[in-house]
Amino acid sequence: MIDVQRLRVLREVARHGSFNRAAAALRFTPSAVSQQIAALERGLGLAVVERSTRGVTLTEPGRMLVETAEAIAAELTDAQERIDRLSRDRAHFTVATFASGGRRLLPSALARFAAEHPEVDLTILEREPEDSLPLLRQGLADIALAYHFDGPPPARPGDRSGLDWTALRPDPLRVVMPRAHPLAGRPSLHLAELADERWVLGCLKTVGLLGHYATLSGFELRVSCSATDYMFAQSLVSAGVGVALIPEIALMEAPDLVTVPLEPPSPSRHIGVATTRRHRGATQPYVDAFLRLLTTPEESSAVLAARRPARGGIAQDDVSVTGEDFAVSAPSQ
Repeated sequence: MIDVQRLRVLREVARHGSFNRAAAALRFTPSAVSQQIAALERGLGLAVVERSTRGVTLTEPGRMLVETAEAIAAELTDAQERIDRLSRDRAHFTVATFASGGRRLLPSALARFAAEHPEVDLTILEREPEDSLPLLRQGLADIALAYHFDGPPPARPGDRSGLDWTALRPDPLRVVMPRAHPLAGRPSLHLAELADERWVLGCLKTVGLLGHYATLSGFELRVSCSATDYMFAQSLVSAGVGVALIPEIALMEAPDLVTVPLEPPSPSRHIGVATTRRHRGATQPYVDAFLRLLTTPEESSAVLAARRPARGGIAQDDVSVTGEDFAVSAPSQ
């Protein structure tokens, strides 16, 4: 029989990449972590980690056990939440979302969900996909609004992620520049036409993406600022620091800025909803209901209309949210 405590230790080793960091997270000694892993390997008759001077990596049996550990932890969390609900007679539902998606795509669905399910306490967590998807696997979120850039989605049928992915819409990246820019009146631009520009990046993840497309277009990217907020990046563009590549749903209304579509090949984000494949018990009906609200035709139409780029200007934002029905939690930074 595989010991659950040893699975917990292995899970932390996989998360932190070393025995020392896992020990600190667990409040164990490194020796105790090493002994737990060694005992797990003796019981299995197989190595679960490969040790090197650069840290530890999982073997194939180790990866299988970590996936199992994630599922067990999620089930225990779900069971604890259901037990807690028995005492307070309230359901709890947690939605994880990235910032621009939460601001543009969630308000209508949240308002409709709250109206349909007044018995549910809603919590909204602002998290990037690299954080929200692990929360989903661990049972700490019930549904995640997320995105991926060009390439495969973060979950596909039959993979080991433990997640299902429902595509919502493409989110093409647009060039944002000052209205006085010589190219601001163009209906579209090829990236090569911006070879001499300095760039303001609104997300550190776009450095490699934009650099790749710049290379395809035959020039080397010149970056003036690498920000972590698309609003801040557009403010810098307004101040004349450079031009920016901003996802469609993150465009802000500003009279002195213009947005211009890029001609192919051009980068894009792809927005979708991640849900867990495991049985969620009492929360599953709420997962199904929220997914329906995000994917119904009227919701999809509203989403697409909410951020339709206007030629020669920034599209109008026609989505807002009011009220005090939602508890919102965001990382401190």
